[in-house]
Amino acid sequence: MKKCVSIIVAIAMSCVAFGQSISEADFGKTKSGESVKLFTLKNKNGLVAKITNYGAIITELHLPDRNGNFADVVLGFDNIPDYENLSDYFGAVVGRYGNRIADAKFELYGKKYTLEKNNNGNSLHGGFVGFDKKVWKVADASANKNGAVLKLELLSPDGENGFPGNLRIVITYTLDNSNQLSVNYYAITDKPTVCNLTQHSYFNLYGAGNGNILNHEVTINADKFTPVDKYLIPTGDLDDVEGTPFDFRKPKTVGSRIEQEHKQLAYGGGYDHNWVLNKGGNLSAMTFAVRVYEPISGRQMEIYTNEPGVQFYCGNFLKGQRGKGGKAYNYRYGMCFETQHFPDSPNQKDFPSTTLTPDKTYNTTTIFKFSVQ
Repeated sequence: MKKCVSIIVAIAMSCVAFGQSISEADFGKTKSGESVKLFTLKNKNGLVAKITNYGAIITELHLPDRNGNFADVVLGFDNIPDYENLSDYFGAVVGRYGNRIADAKFELYGKKYTLEKNNNGNSLHGGFVGFDKKVWKVADASANKNGAVLKLELLSPDGENGFPGNLRIVITYTLDNSNQLSVNYYAITDKPTVCNLTQHSYFNLYGAGNGNILNHEVTINADKFTPVDKYLIPTGDLDDVEGTPFDFRKPKTVGSRIEQEHKQLAYGGGYDHNWVLNKGGNLSAMTFAVRVYEPISGRQMEIYTNEPGVQFYCGNFLKGQRGKGGKAYNYRYGMCFETQHFPDSPNQKDFPSTTLTPDKTYNTTTIFKFSVQ
C-alpha cells in the first residue's frame, strides 16, 4: 500500500496517493511571530479543501455546480492578520467549549470554576483566545487509501481561560474520493474538565461573498430545539419544532420564515439556536443531521454526526468584513452548522453531559458530504 507523508519544510511540497493529494505552503506569521502553514487537500474529482494550522481553519472549500464549474463555498480571509483581527470564528475549530456557558462559570465535582466573560457576561467558544486563535502542531499530512489527511494537535494547559485540566486535542481532517470531508475530534485530560469541540465554517453554497443564504433549502433532522433567553443561553427546556419557524424536518428555505414574529427569532436576530437531533435513543449514534441545497448552483451538502445537537446560525452578526478577493461578507452571507453538545450543558443537569474525566476519551466525528442535484 502506498502512503506518502509530508515533512514540514519552508517550501511548498506535495504528496499523491490513490487519487488524493495534499500539498503544503507557507501562510505567513502571526503577530507574535509564529510561522503558519496552509495545506491543500484535493481528491480525484477535483474537490479542494484548504486548511491552515492557525485555528485548524478551513480557509477554502471548492465544489462543482451542476455544470461542473467550481466555486469556493466557505467564508474566510487571504491572510493571517485578517484571521487574527476580523474573524467571527470563520472556518475554525472552537473550544475548549464551543458555544456559550452562562455567567462564565460552572461547578464540577463540587469545585467552582470561573471563565472569561467574552459575550454579554457569558463565556463563548472558550474565551478571548480560544482554540481558533492558536497555532496547532502538524502531526501528519498524508495521502493514503482513505483520503488526503491532515492531523493537527494542541495542548490546552490546566487553567487556560479558567478551564481545569491539561487537555490534549487531535483534530483529523480527511477529504476522500466519495466527496466527503470528515472531521474527527479526539481529546484526553489529566483531571476532570468540560469539553465541547466543533467546526465553525460559514457556508454559502452559491459561493462565498456572492450574496445572502436566504434561498438555501435546509432540512434538519430534529423534532425539538433548545429555546434561549435574550442572551442566547438555553432555558433548560426542549421545545417542539412543530408549528414554529424552527421546523425544518422538511426542506424550507432559510428566508421563508426568518422574519416571522417569534420571541426566539427576536432573541437570536434570526436563527442562532441548537437543534436536538433525532437519535433514536442512542445519543452517540452516527446519524443524518442536516441537508442544505442551493437551487441555482445545484450544490448540496449533507451532514452526519454522532453529536446530539447542531447549532444553526445564519450569520446574523456579520458586519461587512472584507474577505477573500476583497468580497464583503454582509448580513446573512453565510451560515454555520456547528455539530455539538448543547450550549451551557455544564450548568444544565438534564442536558447530555460534556464532562471529560481522565479515564475517558473524547472522540466524535462529523462528516460533510457534497453532491450536485
